Amino acid sequence: MQLLVTGATGKVGVNLIGKMLLDPRWREARLRTLCHNRAITETDKIEVVKGSIDDRGCVDRAMRDVTHVVHLATCKEIPETVMDVTVKGLFWLLEAFRQSTTAKQFMLIGGDAAVGHFFYDHQEPITEHTPHRAYPGCYALSKVLEEVMLAQFAIQYGINTCCLRAPWIMEKDDFRYSLSFGDDVFGGPVWSSLVAPEVAKRCQAEGTVPLLRDARGNPLKRNFVHVEDLVAAILAALDNPLTGNKLYNICMDEPVDYGAVAAYLKETRGLDYLDIPSNYHSNWMDNSRAKFELVWRPRYDFARLIDAAWTYRRAPSDPRKVWYPG
Repeated sequence: MQLLVTGATGKVGVNLIGKMLLDPRWREARLRTLCHNRAITETDKIEVVKGSIDDRGCVDRAMRDVTHVVHLATCKEIPETVMDVTVKGLFWLLEAFRQSTTAKQFMLIGGDAAVGHFFYDHQEPITEHTPHRAYPGCYALSKVLEEVMLAQFAIQYGINTCCLRAPWIMEKDDFRYSLSFGDDVFGGPVWSSLVAPEVAKRCQAEGTVPLLRDARGNPLKRNFVHVEDLVAAILAALDNPLTGNKLYNICMDEPVDYGAVAAYLKETRGLDYLDIPSNYHSNWMDNSRAKFELVWRPRYDFARLIDAAWTYRRAPSDPRKVWYPG
């Protein structure tokens, strides 16, 4: 196996490569990464190709003799680069893959932004057959275009593709900071913008967490996945003959209930909560196909997600950084 990993310096890429290097099952696999703004250290086990994913020549070099691709590279709400990275880059990868004599499997890691996650009122569980519904902005649109392009290349050229659709990916103390009222908040909503400045300051100082409510006034339910569970799913799907041209939801067994989070943190850590109304909608991703076909099970539930995030202590050499472009 000659595996190409794009987005190798992100949280999923770093964990995936680390896991493969330690797992005897992948001892014979050769790893190659395509890196742009950042790069990992090249070793006798890891080859690094430097350049931009929107450069066809660079992609062709990275794809030389490749048998398998795990495509992780993405871009958030940056209109100037999002289409170059997520559409043009994927196009060049698929073009090289379909013309390759060694290519065996192309795996895309997608996101639940392709179905609008909590922006829309899903009347039933979100399955692999739920229609695409991008919410406003270029990021969600790019996730729809990625999934559609992948599926069309499989139809047009008969290549072996697979998409793992993940919701919000957590690691280390991410979940704790996703609930912060301070400027150190991870992702959105930005809670401090939804309350008065003095309230946000007090909540941050006291460790108060938001209890986000949906459009009906109930505690909102939102889907998450821990990076360890996503990596396990990637490895379960890699070189798996059952995955041909299929889409899999990769998420926790149940969505995180903000009411349950508030109650658990109150009980276990004595933290208060603050009600935050919203027009968002609760939703529930169904991971049954992945559990059935990949023989995969998520190990994290909401309690483990909370405990892991609140007990994690970062080393001085591991500052919190959220990278978006490149």
